[in-house]
Amino acid sequence: MSDRSAPLMRRRLLPRPDPWTIGSVVIAAVILAPVLSIAWIALFPTENIWPHLMATVLPRYLLTTLLLMAGVAVLTAGMGTGAAWLVSMYRFPGRDWLAQALLFPLAIPAYVGAYALVDLLDYAGPVQSTLRATFGWASARDYWFPQTRSLPMAILVLSFALYPYVYLLARSAYREQSGRAYEVARALGCGPWGLFLRIGWPLARPSIAAGVALALMETVADYGTVLHFGVQTLTTGVFSTWLNGDNAGGAAQIAGVILVLILLLVGLERAGRGGARFHRLGRSAQPVQPQAIAGRKAWVATVLCLIPFGGGFVLPVAVMLAHAAKAPEGWLAPGLLVALKNTVVVAGLAALVTVGAAIFLVYALRMKGSRVARGLLPLTLIGYAAPGAVLALGLLLPLAALDHRLADGILALTGWDPGLMITGTAFALGIAYMVRFFGIAQGAVDAAFGRVAPSLSMAARSLGRSASGTLASIYLPLMRGSVLTALLLVFVDCVKELPATLLLRPFNYNTLSTRVFELSSLERLSEAAPAALLVMAVGLAAVLVVARSRED
Repeated sequence: MSDRSAPLMRRRLLPRPDPWTIGSVVIAAVILAPVLSIAWIALFPTENIWPHLMATVLPRYLLTTLLLMAGVAVLTAGMGTGAAWLVSMYRFPGRDWLAQALLFPLAIPAYVGAYALVDLLDYAGPVQSTLRATFGWASARDYWFPQTRSLPMAILVLSFALYPYVYLLARSAYREQSGRAYEVARALGCGPWGLFLRIGWPLARPSIAAGVALALMETVADYGTVLHFGVQTLTTGVFSTWLNGDNAGGAAQIAGVILVLILLLVGLERAGRGGARFHRLGRSAQPVQPQAIAGRKAWVATVLCLIPFGGGFVLPVAVMLAHAAKAPEGWLAPGLLVALKNTVVVAGLAALVTVGAAIFLVYALRMKGSRVARGLLPLTLIGYAAPGAVLALGLLLPLAALDHRLADGILALTGWDPGLMITGTAFALGIAYMVRFFGIAQGAVDAAFGRVAPSLSMAARSLGRSASGTLASIYLPLMRGSVLTALLLVFVDCVKELPATLLLRPFNYNTLSTRVFELSSLERLSEAAPAALLVMAVGLAAVLVVARSRED
């Protein structure tokens, strides 16, 4: 072989660049960039304050976060599992509508629940004011009342907001179990507690553990709730170290601790399953038949289910409606209309980009099945596990550096200063939303692809359709409902997201969530109520879609 022909042969042997693989790598790089950025900034900070953090605030932040997680884990597991068991196994007054209504707290951001509870129970709130008027007490020294802004109250609010994660997964597990196992257990003399402890709990344990893990991830990521209750956690530490201490390296180091905590949580959740796997015997397996209960026990079951529903949904909605009714002119406030427009634009565009990227990545994996795509797909889920504050920190610093270089380059070439084109607009916020909620879109899209028969795409390809043509003509029409659901879920989570929005929004740029946060922090709850109600209404629409899909 001549020397001239050797390069030609090598070019023929090397595979041509595949646009689907290249696109998948780009999407995964965008998702992973904030986490890698956090690791780099934490390991190589401009000013290393890690010894100072370890000696002062970090142990307190970590201990408070762990106590918060422990309390939320116990309450969400108890409320979610108990409610799921009652509505799945028994018939009692209000059972049918409670089965759906117990999901409604998912529509309420935890920080809105915090504002509502503090407004109700604080010294100037209606509860203590009524007590003082009824018993003639003149000041707080005349009576004892639980401290409103405290760690236990933060645990309570977060548990009311997050128990539906456990309820949703536990109820699905109970509905999929065989009813014959319970019939045999009853024939052998098992009572209600025996059925739960010997059959219900063991078989649903993996689902319950997954639900608690999701709730704890949201707990670690929370900022608005713990800040309003004056609870210092790792997430509030990121804000205070970065914004108040002006030390990005120290904030990145605290963010690194949060990421380690999340990874440990995921590992413990998988280890907690104990390798247990439970399978249905087939489609013909007899489903669980709810048993009718009557008398006092029936009403006790109703009350037990009403408690989490009331604390997680009725209380925040009622408080916000009452404040909105006091100042109806708040619905026409210019700031509200601007915040609504900003929210719809940035959340809508982020939802479109996120779901579109998820469709591209999942389709590339199913079409090519390359090792690169298979390796990248699980890594893209890390964004959903990372708190919004961590992602914001990991995005803002590298994007700000890129922004300044772009502006300097354009100024040198044209003499025109374009300003900050990335961090000075909502572009960075949209990227953060995409990274944060890509896992939701990917899960919905992957499930939708799995319901399309592979023979349809094979037939289209055999008739000469290209890969993109097959996606447009075969998959997307059949997946339309699932894609719309994914768009709605991502849109709602973008609307509710607070920490990333606070850190990445441009100057004087408000969304509904930041408007609620700012006005509530100033104790102007009547002005914040309309924005809070709009956020809850959008969230409720998504919850109703999810509830309907679970019943189908």
